Amino acid sequence: MVARSNRVAPTKNNVYFMGYKILVTNDDGIGSEGIKALIKILKPLGELFVVAPSKEKSAAAHSITFNGPLKVKFLNKKTVEVEGTPTDCVMFGVYGLLNYKRPDLLVSGINNGANLGDDITYSGTVSAALEGSLLGIPSIAFSLVGKTNHKYYSASKFIKNLCKFVIKNKLPKNTFLNVNIPNLNKDEIKGVAVVKQGKRIYKDSFIREIDTNGNTYYWLRGEEPSYVKEPDTDFYAIENNMIAVTPLHFDLTNYSQLKCLKTIEKIKI
Repeated sequence: MVARSNRVAPTKNNVYFMGYKILVTNDDGIGSEGIKALIKILKPLGELFVVAPSKEKSAAAHSITFNGPLKVKFLNKKTVEVEGTPTDCVMFGVYGLLNYKRPDLLVSGINNGANLGDDITYSGTVSAALEGSLLGIPSIAFSLVGKTNHKYYSASKFIKNLCKFVIKNKLPKNTFLNVNIPNLNKDEIKGVAVVKQGKRIYKDSFIREIDTNGNTYYWLRGEEPSYVKEPDTDFYAIENNMIAVTPLHFDLTNYSQLKCLKTIEKIKI
Protein backbone atom coordinates (compact mmCIF):
# COMPACT_ATOMS: atom_id res chain seq x y z
CA MET A 1 0.00 0.00 0.00
CA VAL A 2 1.33 3.45 -0.98
CA ALA A 3 1.53 5.95 1.85
CA ARG A 4 -0.70 8.99 1.37
CA SER A 5 2.30 11.30 1.75
CA ASN A 6 3.99 9.65 -1.25
CA ARG A 7 1.06 10.02 -3.61
CA VAL A 8 1.34 12.67 -6.31
CA ALA A 9 -1.73 14.58 -7.39
CA PRO A 10 -2.26 14.53 -11.17
CA THR A 11 -1.15 17.81 -12.74
CA LYS A 12 -0.04 18.90 -16.19
CA ASN A 13 3.57 18.50 -15.09
CA ASN A 14 3.06 15.00 -13.75
CA VAL A 15 4.65 12.47 -16.13
CA TYR A 16 2.17 9.78 -15.07
CA PHE A 17 -0.95 11.77 -15.93
CA MET A 18 -0.85 14.81 -18.12
CA GLY A 19 -4.60 15.05 -18.64
CA TYR A 20 -4.26 15.59 -22.39
CA LYS A 21 -6.79 14.26 -24.88
CA ILE A 22 -5.03 12.48 -27.74
CA LEU A 23 -6.60 11.01 -30.88
CA VAL A 24 -4.65 8.02 -32.24
CA THR A 25 -4.98 6.49 -35.71
CA ASN A 26 -2.92 4.73 -38.41
CA ASP A 27 -3.13 3.13 -41.85
CA ASP A 28 -1.90 -0.38 -40.97
CA GLY A 29 -5.15 -1.25 -39.20
CA ILE A 30 -6.38 -1.31 -35.64
CA GLY A 31 -4.76 -4.69 -34.92
CA SER A 32 -1.25 -3.70 -36.03
CA GLU A 33 1.72 -3.88 -33.69
CA GLY A 34 2.65 -0.28 -34.47
CA ILE A 35 -0.55 1.26 -33.14
CA LYS A 36 -0.47 -1.05 -30.11
CA ALA A 37 3.05 0.21 -29.33
CA LEU A 38 1.99 3.83 -29.85
CA ILE A 39 -0.95 3.44 -27.48
CA LYS A 40 1.32 1.97 -24.82
CA ILE A 41 3.87 4.77 -25.25
CA LEU A 42 1.28 7.58 -25.11
CA LYS A 43 -0.90 6.18 -22.35
CA PRO A 44 0.92 8.07 -19.53
CA LEU A 45 0.15 11.39 -21.24
CA GLY A 46 -3.58 11.30 -20.62
CA GLU A 47 -6.81 10.16 -22.25
CA LEU A 48 -6.47 8.27 -25.53
CA PHE A 49 -9.16 7.96 -28.18
CA VAL A 50 -8.32 5.36 -30.82
CA VAL A 51 -10.02 5.38 -34.22
CA ALA A 52 -8.33 3.21 -36.84
CA PRO A 53 -9.15 1.24 -40.00
CA SER A 54 -10.52 -2.28 -39.60
CA LYS A 55 -7.85 -3.53 -42.01
CA GLU A 56 -4.68 -2.26 -43.66
CA LYS A 57 -5.17 0.89 -45.71
CA SER A 58 -1.60 1.62 -46.78
CA ALA A 59 -1.30 4.02 -49.74
CA ALA A 60 -4.84 5.29 -49.16
CA ALA A 61 -3.39 8.81 -49.21
CA HIS A 62 -5.96 11.51 -48.33
CA SER A 63 -8.96 9.63 -49.68
CA ILE A 64 -12.32 9.57 -47.90
CA THR A 65 -15.45 7.42 -48.10
CA PHE A 66 -17.80 9.71 -49.98
CA ASN A 67 -20.26 7.71 -52.09
CA GLY A 68 -21.43 5.27 -49.46
CA PRO A 69 -21.99 4.80 -45.71
CA LEU A 70 -19.11 4.66 -43.27
CA LYS A 71 -19.39 1.53 -41.16
CA VAL A 72 -17.93 1.71 -37.65
CA LYS A 73 -17.69 -0.65 -34.71
CA PHE A 74 -17.22 0.55 -31.13
CA LEU A 75 -14.81 -1.83 -29.40
CA ASN A 76 -15.26 0.25 -26.24
CA LYS A 77 -16.21 3.84 -25.42
CA LYS A 78 -12.87 5.20 -26.61
CA THR A 79 -11.85 2.72 -29.32
CA VAL A 80 -13.50 2.56 -32.74
CA GLU A 81 -12.83 0.31 -35.72
CA VAL A 82 -13.71 1.93 -39.05
CA GLU A 83 -14.31 0.31 -42.43
CA GLY A 84 -12.67 3.23 -44.15
CA THR A 85 -9.51 5.20 -44.73
CA PRO A 86 -7.20 6.89 -42.22
CA THR A 87 -8.74 10.25 -43.14
CA ASP A 88 -12.20 8.80 -42.48
CA CYS A 89 -10.91 7.75 -39.07
CA VAL A 90 -9.70 11.24 -38.19
CA MET A 91 -12.94 12.85 -39.32
CA PHE A 92 -15.09 10.35 -37.42
CA GLY A 93 -12.84 10.65 -34.39
CA VAL A 94 -13.38 14.41 -34.21
CA TYR A 95 -16.97 14.70 -35.43
CA GLY A 96 -18.35 11.39 -34.18
CA LEU A 97 -16.45 10.05 -31.19
CA LEU A 98 -15.41 13.41 -29.72
CA ASN A 99 -18.59 15.21 -30.79
CA TYR A 100 -16.79 18.08 -32.55
CA LYS A 101 -14.41 18.66 -29.64
CA ARG A 102 -10.86 18.84 -30.92
CA PRO A 103 -8.24 16.86 -28.99
CA ASP A 104 -4.97 18.37 -27.79
CA LEU A 105 -3.04 16.23 -30.26
CA LEU A 106 -3.50 13.80 -33.13
CA VAL A 107 -0.91 11.06 -33.59
CA SER A 108 -0.79 8.68 -36.56
CA GLY A 109 1.30 5.50 -36.62
CA ILE A 110 3.58 3.89 -35.81
CA ASN A 111 3.71 2.95 -39.49
CA ASN A 112 5.25 -0.35 -40.50
CA GLY A 113 7.82 1.06 -42.94
CA ALA A 114 9.21 4.38 -44.10
CA ASN A 115 7.32 7.46 -45.23
CA LEU A 116 10.24 9.34 -46.74
CA GLY A 117 10.44 11.77 -49.65
CA ASP A 118 7.62 11.37 -52.15
CA ASP A 119 6.17 8.48 -50.12
CA ILE A 120 4.17 11.08 -48.23
CA THR A 121 1.94 11.73 -51.25
CA TYR A 122 0.67 8.13 -51.07
CA SER A 123 0.79 7.61 -47.32
CA GLY A 124 -2.38 7.12 -45.32
CA THR A 125 -0.31 7.58 -42.16
CA VAL A 126 0.89 11.04 -43.19
CA SER A 127 -2.48 12.00 -44.66
CA ALA A 128 -4.16 11.30 -41.33
CA ALA A 129 -1.85 13.90 -39.76
CA LEU A 130 -2.57 16.25 -42.66
CA GLU A 131 -6.30 15.92 -41.98
CA GLY A 132 -5.70 16.61 -38.31
CA SER A 133 -3.86 19.78 -39.24
CA LEU A 134 -6.69 20.82 -41.57
CA LEU A 135 -9.03 20.48 -38.59
CA GLY A 136 -6.81 22.71 -36.48
CA ILE A 137 -5.27 19.94 -34.37
CA PRO A 138 -1.50 19.73 -33.71
CA SER A 139 -0.63 16.52 -35.58
CA ILE A 140 2.29 14.11 -35.92
CA ALA A 141 2.84 11.06 -38.15
CA PHE A 142 5.33 8.43 -36.95
CA SER A 143 6.90 5.76 -39.17
CA LEU A 144 9.50 3.08 -38.43
CA VAL A 145 12.01 2.61 -41.25
CA GLY A 146 12.25 -1.17 -41.36
CA LYS A 147 10.36 -4.15 -42.73
CA THR A 148 11.28 -6.86 -40.21
CA ASN A 149 12.23 -7.21 -36.53
CA HIS A 150 10.50 -3.96 -35.69
CA LYS A 151 11.94 -2.04 -32.75
CA TYR A 152 8.89 0.08 -31.99
CA TYR A 153 10.02 1.00 -28.48
CA SER A 154 13.61 2.13 -29.19
CA ALA A 155 12.47 5.74 -29.57
CA SER A 156 9.60 5.57 -27.09
CA LYS A 157 11.05 8.29 -24.87
CA PHE A 158 11.52 10.60 -27.87
CA ILE A 159 7.99 9.93 -29.14
CA LYS A 160 6.50 10.77 -25.76
CA ASN A 161 8.66 13.86 -25.28
CA LEU A 162 7.96 15.16 -28.79
CA CYS A 163 4.23 14.79 -28.22
CA LYS A 164 4.49 16.70 -24.95
CA PHE A 165 6.57 19.38 -26.70
CA VAL A 166 4.02 19.83 -29.49
CA ILE A 167 1.07 19.98 -27.08
CA LYS A 168 2.83 22.57 -24.93
CA ASN A 169 4.38 24.71 -27.67
CA LYS A 170 1.90 24.04 -30.50
CA LEU A 171 3.05 24.11 -34.13
CA PRO A 172 3.08 26.94 -36.65
CA LYS A 173 -0.28 27.42 -38.37
CA ASN A 174 -1.08 24.82 -41.05
CA THR A 175 2.01 22.79 -40.11
CA PHE A 176 2.25 19.14 -39.08
CA LEU A 177 5.18 16.81 -38.50
CA ASN A 178 6.32 13.73 -40.40
CA VAL A 179 8.69 11.67 -38.24
CA ASN A 180 10.73 8.71 -39.51
CA ILE A 181 12.58 6.57 -36.98
CA PRO A 182 15.46 4.23 -37.89
CA ASN A 183 14.76 0.62 -36.95
CA LEU A 184 17.68 0.40 -34.52
CA ASN A 185 18.34 -0.23 -30.87
CA LYS A 186 18.10 2.88 -28.71
CA ASP A 187 21.87 3.19 -28.26
CA GLU A 188 22.39 3.03 -32.04
CA ILE A 189 20.20 6.06 -32.78
CA LYS A 190 22.58 9.01 -33.18
CA GLY A 191 20.18 11.88 -32.58
CA VAL A 192 17.38 13.92 -34.13
CA ALA A 193 17.50 15.99 -37.32
CA VAL A 194 14.89 18.49 -38.49
CA VAL A 195 15.18 18.16 -42.26
CA LYS A 196 13.39 18.74 -45.54
CA GLN A 197 11.54 16.17 -47.60
CA GLY A 198 13.85 14.23 -49.90
CA LYS A 199 13.31 12.86 -53.41
CA ARG A 200 12.26 9.24 -53.89
CA ILE A 201 13.06 7.38 -57.13
CA TYR A 202 10.43 4.77 -57.95
CA LYS A 203 10.96 1.84 -60.31
CA ASP A 204 7.40 0.62 -60.74
CA SER A 205 5.98 -1.72 -63.35
CA PHE A 206 2.78 -3.64 -64.06
CA ILE A 207 2.75 -7.43 -64.25
CA ARG A 208 0.12 -8.79 -66.65
CA GLU A 209 -1.73 -11.98 -65.73
CA ILE A 210 -4.82 -13.85 -66.94
CA ASP A 211 -7.41 -15.45 -64.67
CA THR A 212 -9.16 -18.80 -65.21
CA ASN A 213 -11.93 -17.11 -67.21
CA GLY A 214 -9.46 -15.57 -69.63
CA ASN A 215 -9.73 -12.05 -68.20
CA THR A 216 -6.60 -9.93 -68.10
CA TYR A 217 -5.57 -8.21 -64.88
CA TYR A 218 -2.46 -6.46 -63.58
CA TRP A 219 -0.39 -6.28 -60.41
CA LEU A 220 1.59 -3.15 -59.57
CA ARG A 221 5.11 -4.34 -58.86
CA GLY A 222 8.65 -3.08 -59.27
CA GLU A 223 12.11 -2.89 -57.81
CA GLU A 224 13.01 -1.48 -54.41
CA PRO A 225 12.84 2.32 -54.77
CA SER A 226 15.97 4.40 -54.28
CA TYR A 227 16.42 8.09 -53.54
CA VAL A 228 18.45 11.16 -54.42
CA LYS A 229 21.45 11.47 -52.12
CA GLU A 230 21.30 14.99 -50.75
CA PRO A 231 22.25 16.44 -47.35
CA ASP A 232 19.67 17.82 -44.92
CA THR A 233 16.90 15.53 -46.16
CA ASP A 234 14.87 12.85 -44.41
CA PHE A 235 16.78 10.19 -46.36
CA TYR A 236 20.10 11.67 -45.26
CA ALA A 237 19.05 11.62 -41.60
CA ILE A 238 17.94 7.98 -41.74
CA GLU A 239 21.10 7.03 -43.63
CA ASN A 240 23.06 8.50 -40.72
CA ASN A 241 21.02 6.64 -38.08
CA MET A 242 19.13 9.73 -36.97
CA ILE A 243 15.43 10.36 -36.39
CA ALA A 244 14.13 12.51 -39.25
CA VAL A 245 11.58 15.19 -38.36
CA THR A 246 10.10 17.01 -41.35
CA PRO A 247 7.64 19.90 -40.96
CA LEU A 248 4.98 19.70 -43.68
CA HIS A 249 2.07 21.89 -44.79
CA PHE A 250 -0.83 21.40 -47.17
CA ASP A 251 -0.38 24.49 -49.32
CA LEU A 252 0.95 23.00 -52.58
CA THR A 253 1.47 26.35 -54.29
CA ASN A 254 4.87 26.65 -55.99
CA TYR A 255 5.47 30.25 -54.93
CA SER A 256 8.82 30.51 -56.73
CA GLN A 257 7.01 30.10 -60.06
CA LEU A 258 4.10 32.50 -59.59
CA LYS A 259 5.85 35.46 -61.21
CA CYS A 260 7.57 33.34 -63.84
CA LEU A 261 4.27 31.89 -65.06
CA LYS A 262 2.35 35.17 -65.09
CA THR A 263 2.72 35.16 -68.88
CA ILE A 264 0.00 32.50 -68.96
CA GLU A 265 -2.46 35.30 -68.17
CA LYS A 266 -1.79 36.71 -71.65
CA ILE A 267 -3.04 33.58 -73.42
CA LYS A 268 -6.20 34.44 -75.31
CA ILE A 269 -9.46 32.97 -74.08
